[in-house]
Amino acid sequence: MTTRELTDARIAAYAQYLRAEEHAPATVEKYIRDIRSFAAWVNGSTVTKELSARWKASLIAEGLAPATVNAKLSAINGLFCFLNWEDCRVKFLKLQRRAFRDDSRELTKEEYTRLLDAAESSGIPWLETLLQTICATGIRVSEVRYITVEAAQTGRTEVSLKGKIRTILLPGKLCRKLLKYARKMKITSGEIFLTKEGKSVTRHQIWRRMKALCKGAGVEATKVFPHNLRHLFAATFYRATRDIVKLADVLGHSSINTTRIYLLSTGAEHVRQLDRLGLVS
Repeated sequence: MTTRELTDARIAAYAQYLRAEEHAPATVEKYIRDIRSFAAWVNGSTVTKELSARWKASLIAEGLAPATVNAKLSAINGLFCFLNWEDCRVKFLKLQRRAFRDDSRELTKEEYTRLLDAAESSGIPWLETLLQTICATGIRVSEVRYITVEAAQTGRTEVSLKGKIRTILLPGKLCRKLLKYARKMKITSGEIFLTKEGKSVTRHQIWRRMKALCKGAGVEATKVFPHNLRHLFAATFYRATRDIVKLADVLGHSSINTTRIYLLSTGAEHVRQLDRLGLVS
């Protein structure tokens, strides 16, 4: 009987399987990071259902958010299926559907404008234009590589991610800004957002540069990360159109339930709505 130990070879094989299944690189990286965290916690012990459940309990005891715990459990459950260790899988925490979004993570349009001002004076050539590109189109940070000179010239780009292909339309004003930047950087074709070495700007570089803007922009760091620009786009688009179906298509969501998460009001806004009910004398 094969010993159920989490070896580097087994983890590497699972990572290779995820890549072969065309999971996004960031997803693979996240899964493997969580699996290695579990492996370090197990510390060479034989993996069992009881051990997996104890790890789950330890994550809860750390005070991690339920969604974070479930994301980590998803990583190890996927591995267990791959290794045919299904009896080691653990149940997810049951989450009640949220009625509002955490105020500490809600980026306002005014704060976004201050970030752009800080980016303009940061000395990082691509930063301001990239922030506007993500926020004006709602693309994922992993889709930035599809913003090319050719896309700016035609006003659209084809994005292939997670086994799906969709067309992203680029606003005319953004196209002009992108082409102006490309000319300034002497980029005549291909990707627009490149490092000085001519390599694609990475997720980590974008995240790190955005965090560095917080102090100068006077914006809480908890609100500043690439995906929050996508949230701001979604909220702004919906307020302008009131069309959640179209928004789901633009964002590349298979389910409107996913899109709904992007449209949650803040806690403060939720309280104002309750006050307007007039049920307290």
